[in-house]
Amino acid sequence: MKIAMVSPYDFAWPGGVNSHVVQLSAELRSRGHDIFVIAPHSPSKSPAVVDQHDRQFIPMGRSVPLSAGGSTARVTFDWWLYPKVRALMGREGFDIVHLHEPLAPLLPLMVLQHSRSVNVGTFHAYSDRRHLYRMCRRAVARWQKRLHGRIAVSPAARAFVSPHFPGYSYQVIPNGIDFERFASAEPLRDLKDGKINILFVGRKDERKGLRYLLQAFSTLRRTRDNTRLIIVGPGEPDRECATLLSVINAEYPDSVSVTGAVSDEDLPRYYASADVFCSPATGGESFGVVLVEAMAAGVPVVASDIDGYRDVVFHEGNGLLVGPRDPTAIVNAVARVLDNPDLSVRLTSAGRDAAARFRWEQVASRVEDYYQQCIEEAERSGAAR
Repeated sequence: MKIAMVSPYDFAWPGGVNSHVVQLSAELRSRGHDIFVIAPHSPSKSPAVVDQHDRQFIPMGRSVPLSAGGSTARVTFDWWLYPKVRALMGREGFDIVHLHEPLAPLLPLMVLQHSRSVNVGTFHAYSDRRHLYRMCRRAVARWQKRLHGRIAVSPAARAFVSPHFPGYSYQVIPNGIDFERFASAEPLRDLKDGKINILFVGRKDERKGLRYLLQAFSTLRRTRDNTRLIIVGPGEPDRECATLLSVINAEYPDSVSVTGAVSDEDLPRYYASADVFCSPATGGESFGVVLVEAMAAGVPVVASDIDGYRDVVFHEGNGLLVGPRDPTAIVNAVARVLDNPDLSVRLTSAGRDAAARFRWEQVASRVEDYYQQCIEEAERSGAAR
């Protein structure tokens, strides 16, 4: 099949949706499909997640930052793209147009307007604030009708979007990971120096909750002088996190390592170097890819008890869940893992078993099957191309 993968988010900046698009595209290409990625692309100091010179990457406009829900999304509002999108969709004759966040501004809406293909949308987002779709429901309802199929990456994502657009069904197909890459990773030699490593992976957006982990680590470090916190991910700490880091580094020098973004090759090695993985997000998570990556790498997980994460981590089963915004709960959970080897081994074993279900091979097969289902249903109803 000839498939267009459409992302509303600037491909010059790393992020969960763009990573999903890149990895799903790679898996589908390996199965013989012809995949074209369509997304905004702006010059940036951040590493692009795809080679913009690849003929199968089609850049569409520059982006502007849009703050919402404690994070920043970079989307395009370039109305001058309209004729370019119309010409592209008329020229290429895609079998499937797969739009990620299909109702996000502005590129997916333009593509839906001009697509004559079978259109499939994946809904990635989740938020505790449900006014987002409520406010724009009438404006985007016409484009929702142009979708032949709808995927939600988790029950939380489905619960977020479905009340605002009743009458549509959503197939839950999760995010995927390259399981073997994480399961077989070797630790980084510099980090296996006898210290206990607590790992955080993610952007430093407010909703990722880094400040609460820093507060918890400050408490842990008072009684565990061989403990180190490793912070991996793009972006700069906000003012409160920067202050906390300064205080911790002054009191406990070299106890916190902030790496910034790391390469795809090195990321699994950071997980493999960790003794505990902690994700203290405060909300707005539809799935939790970092949790699955950590479990695949054999690291016990401590995570916030929030929607989206509960679809991946089962408390006392394959990880420990703690109340969001609660540094004391983080301290207690991390201490339990570090002080109880039997618990650590049990969580690690159950975590690997759980993570194996999210292999890209399995996820992509479900996506392929759903494409075919949508094509057949569109042909039966006379709505195909």
